[in-house]
Amino acid sequence: MNPEQLANLPDDEYLSRAEIAHLYGILSGQLEGLLSHSREAIGNLHEVREVEADELDFTSAELERDATLRMADRERQLLTKIQSAINRIQDGEYGTCETCGAPITYRRLLARPVATQCIDCKTAAEQIERRSRML
Repeated sequence: MNPEQLANLPDDEYLSRAEIAHLYGILSGQLEGLLSHSREAIGNLHEVREVEADELDFTSAELERDATLRMADRERQLLTKIQSAINRIQDGEYGTCETCGAPITYRRLLARPVATQCIDCKTAAEQIERRSRML
C-alpha cells in the first residue's frame, strides 16, 4: 500500500475480512521469521566452542552471548504478542481496543499488527506511564 492509499484509509471503520486476512498474513510471516531466527540463535548458543586462547576472547564471547540472550528474550516477548494477535483473529476479537472497545484502525494495525489498544487509549496509557516514572 502506498502512502497516498494509506492516507485515504477511513479512521473509524471496523476491519474488513480482506484487511484481517492481510494482517493475518503479516503476523504469520513475522511469526515464522522469528521462530526461524530463534532456532538459529539457539543453535549458535549450543555450538561447542573451542577453549578461547586468552581472556579477551573469553570476555568477547561472553558479551556476545549476553547480547544474544537479551535479543532472544525480546523476540520471545514479541512471539507471545504475535501469537496472541493470531488468537484474537481466530476468536473474532482482533482490531478491537481492549481498553475502550472501539475499533483499532487498519492504519494503526498495519504499523503495529500486535496492537491491543486504539491510538487514543495507547497515548493516554503512555502519558500515565511517563508521569508515574517522574514521581
